[in-house]
Amino acid sequence: MKASIKWTDGRQFVAESGSGHSVVIDGPPDHGGRNTGPRPMEMLLMGMGACTSFDVLEILEKARAGVTDCVASIEAERADTVPAVFTKIHVHFTVSGHNLKENQVKRAVELSAEKYCSASIMLAKGGVEVTHSYSIVDD
Repeated sequence: MKASIKWTDGRQFVAESGSGHSVVIDGPPDHGGRNTGPRPMEMLLMGMGACTSFDVLEILEKARAGVTDCVASIEAERADTVPAVFTKIHVHFTVSGHNLKENQVKRAVELSAEKYCSASIMLAKGGVEVTHSYSIVDD
């Protein structure tokens, strides 16, 4: 896996993934940015959220669950000192669908957290307290 990060100006960068997709990353104006994209730590958090959501959906689809929507809401806390690393991350899944079984949703979230999500497991092994919860909405 590869990526490149090209500085444009101020604190703005264009990040390009090895698969050829680009995203603008920027800082706030008080740090020389123009606020044209997410901050680097926000990208890290969004990447983790997408990683674990990918797993949950894949597991539920393999179980033939009737999922119609899945939203991962993430809240994180950072250290007050430099480096301002994440200290806590909580992911709450809102899974919507037809006749979803709670044991399937619970198991999908657990498997992602404990076995499959490389991003959240890496952060947890690095000392971040990563927790998960879920709610089910019957469509």
